[in-house]
Amino acid sequence: MSESRTESASRALNGDGVVEVRGLTKNFGQVRAVDDLSFTVQPGRVTGFLGPNGAGKTTTLRILLGLVRATSGTATISGRPYAALPHPTRFVGAALEAASFHPGRTARNHLLALAPQAGASASRVDEVLELVGLTDAAKRRVGGFSLGMRQRLGLATTLLGDPRVLVLDEPANGLDPEGIAWLRALLRHLAREGRTVLVSSHVLAEVQQTVDDVVIISRGRLAHSSTLAELAQLAAPVVVVASPTALGLERLIAERGWRRAHLPEGTTAAPGTAALEQVTLAEVGAAAFAAGVELHELTLHNPGLEKLFLELTTRPAHPVDLGTAVTGGAA
Repeated sequence: MSESRTESASRALNGDGVVEVRGLTKNFGQVRAVDDLSFTVQPGRVTGFLGPNGAGKTTTLRILLGLVRATSGTATISGRPYAALPHPTRFVGAALEAASFHPGRTARNHLLALAPQAGASASRVDEVLELVGLTDAAKRRVGGFSLGMRQRLGLATTLLGDPRVLVLDEPANGLDPEGIAWLRALLRHLAREGRTVLVSSHVLAEVQQTVDDVVIISRGRLAHSSTLAELAQLAAPVVVVASPTALGLERLIAERGWRRAHLPEGTTAAPGTAALEQVTLAEVGAAAFAAGVELHELTLHNPGLEKLFLELTTRPAHPVDLGTAVTGGAA
């Protein structure tokens, strides 16, 4: 790391960088785009801000960056509104839309033109070009860039001021599989440096291998907020078992110490029906046979993260209670 890089990193990492959204609501006429939304984004982690198109993600981010005024509630960075931050364009690097570039300008000249606003030197321009993998294309005109290369240049623009906080809206758009893997590694690297990284996407699979935490919204409301590991627990496979002898099945479950789970959506919660976690079909079948418990159903339900994400974003938005859902409380 060069001296200038060290100095700028030290400056950028001043301040905690916590992003807090509290009771945020935004109405556009009769349309409520964001509805009493609250969540926190911690530094040193990559947080996925997820939801289908039209869920209110971009509106929330625009309020966070002072581009739109909230109807009520707050959105702060390090405890302050964006406009109240000292040197906000240096403290926060943001890319909310496809960046616009002069087609006749080279990549390096584009960054040099924006460097004074970010307080960046020419050497910093070269650093970010290297960081996003555009060193060899630095003298090429942007008009000849692919969509993926433009995405990289847009990311380089957000990194000019060596920001403490990164807010990126759909940064993987236009990247090929190699580019997505590169982006994943870069975001993880930036988070390890202690930065706050908030990445929006409407596709969970796109960020699944990148993020530490997830904030999922639907129709402007919070649908789920947790670590990715906790979300994965909700998507863990469960064994659904049904028996005409309900008491016998209950006794078997108690004797074996099997943990109950929520019945999958669409399953009737009738006596003699149960969902079990951390157990296999073979274990349940063998135990029932040995105990003389007749079974009429023995199936594996494996929703997976993508199906769970779809359920969270299509049903009425009520935050998932992890204390109940993960520990297998009553449905």
